[in-house]
Amino acid sequence: MELIRKIKNAEAEARERVEKARAEAAAMADAARSERAKRLADADQDRIRAIEAAVEQARKATQSEVEALKQKARQEREALRKAAEQKTGEAVEKVLSYLRG
Repeated sequence: MELIRKIKNAEAEARERVEKARAEAAAMADAARSERAKRLADADQDRIRAIEAAVEQARKATQSEVEALKQKARQEREALRKAAEQKTGEAVEKVLSYLRG
């Protein structure tokens, strides 16, 4: 009788240990999943910040380039205007000179 009770107690204790081990394994798996999800979210945020920084840097570089191109265009227009004014003046002088005889 004592032996049967000891066997039953041992079986119950073994079941409890197995259930406890299962619960611990499930908790560890949940914790691992949560940690992985957190790491993925953090990596996503890092990626988004890196993209935003790159876009901002490209925007600033492009803006500087646009300003430089505008300045160059202004200088070229001014040079063309001066050249045109000079040639117009020369042409007027030629016409007047021709008309005067």
